[in-house]
Amino acid sequence: MKRARVMILALALAFMALVAPTVLWAGDLDDVKAAGKIRIAVFGDKPPFGFLDENGENQGYDVYLAKRVAKDLLGSPDKVEYVLVEAASRLEVLLANKADLVLANFTVTPERAQQVDFAKPYMKVALGVASPKSAPITKVEQLKGKTLIVTKGTTADFYFTKNHPEIKLLKFDQNTEAFNALWDGRGNGLAHDNTFLFAWVKDNKNFVTGIEFLGDQDFIAPAVKKGRTELLNWVNKEIEKLIKEKFFEGAFKATLATAFGETVDPKSVLIEE
Repeated sequence: MKRARVMILALALAFMALVAPTVLWAGDLDDVKAAGKIRIAVFGDKPPFGFLDENGENQGYDVYLAKRVAKDLLGSPDKVEYVLVEAASRLEVLLANKADLVLANFTVTPERAQQVDFAKPYMKVALGVASPKSAPITKVEQLKGKTLIVTKGTTADFYFTKNHPEIKLLKFDQNTEAFNALWDGRGNGLAHDNTFLFAWVKDNKNFVTGIEFLGDQDFIAPAVKKGRTELLNWVNKEIEKLIKEKFFEGAFKATLATAFGETVDPKSVLIEE
């Protein structure tokens, strides 16, 4: 009998954990306004989306968006505190309250959506694989028994770990480490967001994106900590407004067009009305 009661209690607690509503963060938008700045997580080593220029200034597509968010929310594009992240730490900074918003080229996945809340997407993306021109990888089957380089915590890492255990993965914490490994010949190819690879191979003529589209069509979206309902609702309205006013087309021309060259059609990556 005692054992039965313990089992019933355990089941009841498990059920409550599943159905318990998310705790709301009362006044979370007011907290940001009171602080006079919004803490936005971006990459520091992933051009053309988020990187530091020669003067140590944050630049890139996501930074361009971050400045507009700060302007519309707080009245000035300069009221941003940039939180530099690696791919694997994007969830961590939200869960630890080290950032209010993540704009670090964050792909929406069901697993991530269990831990954070995604706002409306502002970009389309798929996976790609870059490889040397001298030994191009044009099909996933060519990687069987070979080494594929990925950055930890990326969609590419998750995809190949889950779907292709026959491929040896060489994982790095930072994008710069991963691409240096490709240059050094420590892997046969490198998997990442295709939008990132398009820009990288343009500047690295000895390599090619042999696989341009892999897996499903995914989406890039801002993310906030669960419970920050006011901030989430504001960001959703902001994304809707920016799409209608063609802001992202301007952002593409200002930050991505030169990096991509003429090979990438803006319509293939931008979200339209």
